[in-house]
Order: sequence, then structure tokens, then C-alpha cells
Amino acid sequence: MADRALRGSGLGSKSLAEPSAVELAPRQEIGFDCAKGHHFDVVFAIEAELPTEWECTRCGEMARRSDGVQPEVKETKPVRTHWDMLRERRSIPELEDLLAERLDQIRGEGR
Repeated sequence: MADRALRGSGLGSKSLAEPSAVELAPRQEIGFDCAKGHHFDVVFAIEAELPTEWECTRCGEMARRSDGVQPEVKETKPVRTHWDMLRERRSIPELEDLLAERLDQIRGEGR
């Protein structure tokens, strides 16, 4: 088996293709600026959907595009509390009855 091993080249680590013959896909460079004043560029394909925010390569903060494109403002739903969800299932009189039953039960256990 040892006599069949390929010697002199690292399999998978080096490409034998001529780099000048490789044609790269069309690309574009987009600049980003973070709140701490860092500027960096990220390369994207021409047909890629471009993000409006990207994590800063130096500090990890969220950076916005340098060309002034703003992110879309998404409509947010108001936060539903447990009380809101409970009120969707029960009316106030039902809740008062349940409370009275539970208080009677608790008072009966304390004796």
C-alpha cells in the first residue's frame, strides 16, 4: 500500500489550476461604518441581496452601510402579556369566580 501513495503533493491543500485562467464572478464592494468610527468593506456578488447592516470586523457592533441606505422599518406587534392572553380566554366574572374558589380552597387547607 505504501508504494501506491502519491508523494510530493499535498492532496486537497493545493490547487494545480493556473490562477490566471480562473475567471471570478462579477463582484461589488460595499462599505460599512460602525458607531465607534470603524470603516470596513465587504465584497458581495453582483446579484446578491445587499444587507443594510453588518457586524463590525473590529469591535463586533452592528455597522450601517456607508452609502446611506437605511434598513426597512418593520411593523412590530405589541408584546402580549400573560394577562392579555388570559383575558382572551376568560371574562372578568369568570376570573372572579375562579379566584373565589381558589381562595376558599386555600383557606380550607390552612385549618
